[in-house]
Amino acid sequence: MPASNPRLYRGRFAPSPTGALHFGSLIAATASFLEARSRGGEWLLRMEDIDTARKVKGAASDILRTLEAFGFTWDGPVWVQSERLAVYQAALERLRQAGMLYGCNCSRSQIAATAKLRAVDGGWVYPGRCREAGLTDHGVAQRLRVSAQPLGFIDRIQGELRQHLATEVGDFILRRADGLFAYQLAVVVDDAAQGISDIVRGADLLASTPRQIWLQRCLGYSTPTYAHLPVATNPVGEKWSKQTCAPALDMGRAPQLLWQALDFLGQQPLAQLRKASLSELWSWALSHWSPEKIPRRPAINAAAHPD
Repeated sequence: MPASNPRLYRGRFAPSPTGALHFGSLIAATASFLEARSRGGEWLLRMEDIDTARKVKGAASDILRTLEAFGFTWDGPVWVQSERLAVYQAALERLRQAGMLYGCNCSRSQIAATAKLRAVDGGWVYPGRCREAGLTDHGVAQRLRVSAQPLGFIDRIQGELRQHLATEVGDFILRRADGLFAYQLAVVVDDAAQGISDIVRGADLLASTPRQIWLQRCLGYSTPTYAHLPVATNPVGEKWSKQTCAPALDMGRAPQLLWQALDFLGQQPLAQLRKASLSELWSWALSHWSPEKIPRRPAINAAAHPD
């Protein structure tokens, strides 16, 4: 993975405080951390907590304790999205002034009844029902107009991806009708504000990346380089997540779990390192980190790795 330009490498890990970190979280944190540190860069931490209904009390502090217990260190203060709502609103206003936004009062059932195409995420491509309706801002969702031209990029792990936003996604929501800002807006604004140069994250977000690149262009932001890791799945092929009851990381087994994460990432840690201390394991990982060894696959069954 050669550096895209000579500027300072700045990566990030951005968990959502909706529960405890799990093995999938550890994979993303480990890869993004090692890539940043091995390239002499910074590794920032951000709490993506704008979806207030899903926040779990105490989860944010638990995430920080878990990361510390696993030996992670980050640069600068932890950013918290719920403290940045005015910044997201300002970005919306810029898009509105540029004529890129419009109000939408469509319900999910209305979209399902009128849509003709399935979206890349399994839902429906928004059919544009409100595009020219001239709805006011109050009490309606805000959608971003997309281009009819295909949008492509080269992912450093998964390869080339090309997506037609108009026929595979449709105009997408940046602020919901209830006033909550969408993930796509918050993540793009924050990555730009933090000067993130390289994004290392799970392949479950690969299909969202063209939307984020389109939004970056609309706001005049530069586009980071992307590397989407294979996600860990359970024995039935579901991504390990809080929704699929992934077990929380056991801080008392940090060295063993870190060894497993390195193994999952194709780094081939030595067998004798299974019993090494956390500091010894990190020292080995930093000196042997090789992104080229990461499997070029969107998902891997984590059950294939020892526990």
